[in-house]
Amino acid sequence: MYLDSENWLKGSIEYENETFQHLGSVVTNNGYSDWATTEIDASIKTMWYGFSRRVDDYCLECSEDGITYKQMRICHMWNGGGTVQFGIYACSPENSSFKATFTNMEVTECKWLAHDGQQPDEDLKL
Repeated sequence: MYLDSENWLKGSIEYENETFQHLGSVVTNNGYSDWATTEIDASIKTMWYGFSRRVDDYCLECSEDGITYKQMRICHMWNGGGTVQFGIYACSPENSSFKATFTNMEVTECKWLAHDGQQPDEDLKL
């Protein structure tokens, strides 16, 4: 999700070596970045992501099978309550290369369940 160069967030999978890779997220608010990563096995070749929004709060989820999703990150974007841009990307640092395939992108009703007592809103899940 991109507001501007000082306000954005991403979910990612980053290949490290033959043994492990990193599943991660970065949140940048007003130019300050906060990274969170966890190691996953390098044999995982496919990942599904969920991206939900409630006004200026965001939720990133991931799934290895496209059915059961696990929370990666919940964050607040200080300027994230209005119109935002979002999309997908792939990059190859250090003069390396790889093949990335993106499929089945959907925009749906929000699937980020409200907490008990919280009224659901009508924001979208991507």
